[in-house]
Amino acid sequence: MTFVIHSETASVPRDVIINGRPVGPGHPPYLIAEMSGNHKGDLSRALALVDAAGEAGADAVKLQTYTADTLTIDHDGPGFRLEGGLWQGRTLHDLYREAHTPWEWHEPLFERARAIGLTVFSSPFDDTAVELLERLDAPAFKIASFELNDLPLIRRAARSGRPLILSTGLATLGEVAEAVEAVGDAPLVLLHCVSGYPTPPEDCNLRTIPHLAQAFGVGVGLSDHTRGVAVPVAAAALGAVVIEKHFTLSRADGGVDSAFSLEPAEFKAMADSVRTAWAALGRVHYGVEPSEAGGRDYRRSLYVTADVAAGEALSAASVRSIRPGFGMEPKQLPAVLGRRAARALKRGEPLRWDMLAPET
Repeated sequence: MTFVIHSETASVPRDVIINGRPVGPGHPPYLIAEMSGNHKGDLSRALALVDAAGEAGADAVKLQTYTADTLTIDHDGPGFRLEGGLWQGRTLHDLYREAHTPWEWHEPLFERARAIGLTVFSSPFDDTAVELLERLDAPAFKIASFELNDLPLIRRAARSGRPLILSTGLATLGEVAEAVEAVGDAPLVLLHCVSGYPTPPEDCNLRTIPHLAQAFGVGVGLSDHTRGVAVPVAAAALGAVVIEKHFTLSRADGGVDSAFSLEPAEFKAMADSVRTAWAALGRVHYGVEPSEAGGRDYRRSLYVTADVAAGEALSAASVRSIRPGFGMEPKQLPAVLGRRAARALKRGEPLRWDMLAPET
């Protein structure tokens, strides 16, 4: 298929509205705490994760809506057992059975999030998951990286009219383009993603974020699987409109994704740093900011640095460029040297043109 890469002068992407919150380049990054399977099969722990995400500064908490049987089959043949990585040796069905969020938990989790003013939505992995989330009035859908090539699923989610957030891990640019086309007119955010668990920072290629934004004319964020908070902060500095990070109460307690998840204090530190980085981007501006008020008074300027008698020629010994800044601009020094004083000049006076005798 073909697609158009927007020019560098393309208009700023329109905001996407998620539960009343605008998400786009003109707003602080939208911070998503990904619960995944870190609830460890315990509803009370899942509810505590929702509470902790809100306290840590998340804008939203995200679930995953699947069962082992909607994602795969219970089989031990070639390809069904994981090789390498955190989950070495486990079958897909076994891993997903442990990690899934039971469907009967969704309603209490949605209720808890809404009760504390936190947005909640989920990643559906098949049509039945989309239907469940529609019944729960989820305000958005997230399509996971491994499902980006499931164009029928994307089209089904897009028919809801809800905003879609698509992760791009593992995908070629052409595959991203196909997914974007499948979204149609539904509001869209792309998330640059590297689906390594965990991801080494040197694999992150964050310069892809502005490239995706230019290519597709939509807001682009980051779904991050690195350890720590440096990469999300760097992404914010590159214009990421969303930061998604896996979240756990304690890595020491375990959980399928705990190794690359942030604990509450770490998520809070990330939230603060990401929002500071976004605020620091500001605008293209030259001149004086409020915090610099009065600073120009202490730049260099021309001052009388030794007493000069009326009619005496100014020299490098009697006029210098020093601080503060109430005298003439330093660039005028060559034009001043050799001119005669119109009156007696005292050491410490800021030099002005009317202190110089007219040239003859």
